[in-house]
Amino acid sequence: MQRLSFLDRFLPVWIGAAMVAGVLLGRFVPGLQRVLDAVKVGEVSLPIALGLLLMMYPVLAKVRYDRLDTVTRDKRTMIASLVLNWLVGPALMFTLAWLLLPDLPEYRTGLIIVGLARCIAMVIIWNDLACGDREAAAVLVALNSVFQVIMFGVLGWFYLQILPGWLGLDTAALDVDAWTIAKSVLIFLGIPLLAGYLSRRVGEKTKGRQWYEAKYLTKVGPIALYGLLFTIVVLFALQGHTITARPLDVARIALPLLVYFAIMWAGSYTLGKAIGLNYSRTTTLAFTAAGNNFELAIAVAIGVFGVTSGQALAGVVGPLIEVPVLVALVYVSLWLRQRWARTDPISR
Repeated sequence: MQRLSFLDRFLPVWIGAAMVAGVLLGRFVPGLQRVLDAVKVGEVSLPIALGLLLMMYPVLAKVRYDRLDTVTRDKRTMIASLVLNWLVGPALMFTLAWLLLPDLPEYRTGLIIVGLARCIAMVIIWNDLACGDREAAAVLVALNSVFQVIMFGVLGWFYLQILPGWLGLDTAALDVDAWTIAKSVLIFLGIPLLAGYLSRRVGEKTKGRQWYEAKYLTKVGPIALYGLLFTIVVLFALQGHTITARPLDVARIALPLLVYFAIMWAGSYTLGKAIGLNYSRTTTLAFTAAGNNFELAIAVAIGVFGVTSGQALAGVVGPLIEVPVLVALVYVSLWLRQRWARTDPISR
């Protein structure tokens, strides 16, 4: 922990301050929400889009792309990630939503949508802070992105209409355009991924790997956390009034989310250990499985059900709970790393 930078060491403090600042700005600055949401990239506010791009570029610039083949050859990691993300995660969120919100159909539907939106953005930050495998994170995020385009609408139809009908439960409609999902993936993953790849390729070709990693990356690295904090401020400024006006609803939505994150992260860590993965890849597996693409979930909920809907509120509460929980799990991972390193030299 002592080797972390000042910014990294007190990250929960900065994130908490950013969340509070965003809520206060959205609550007490007249017209701010309208200004921030005036221009959009796809279905996402332009300031949030810029923050996400700034947040993801430095981390993807750190990836050693010449080592990606070592990840794609690791069938255990690839299969475990697909099972956790596309079988276990959506099914677990569906179960928790119905068990804990049986009387609140709008929030229940919103949480199911969150469970279907697998993480392609902030997970890279959490993985990097926890000293996970950057190359593995890049591959698994890309894999999630492809499956997201193909499977989001299909799984939404299954979990919101077909499965509830089989179980004798109420059904809800979800009409999602595949192009909406594809645009989200192309913008928020494709652009920073291409920029990161070109940065490393050009930088190493002109000045060498040592200069690129020792000089260039140390200068652009902090931009990721600044982008993260900026994104959080804008996100909570846009939704601050909704969050503060309905605290009891927020608490009801938060409970299944807390259970979900705990089960997915702990279960993924247990699975990684059981199948013989080292610390870095187990950490990557855990964070890619536990995180969710709340940008897509919010965009879908707003596009299908409206900005004032309960489904949209459930999507907004997602990052409210996910951000502090996954930051806390970063610290848990770093603690586990010290114990793991005693028997796993690769994790040192």
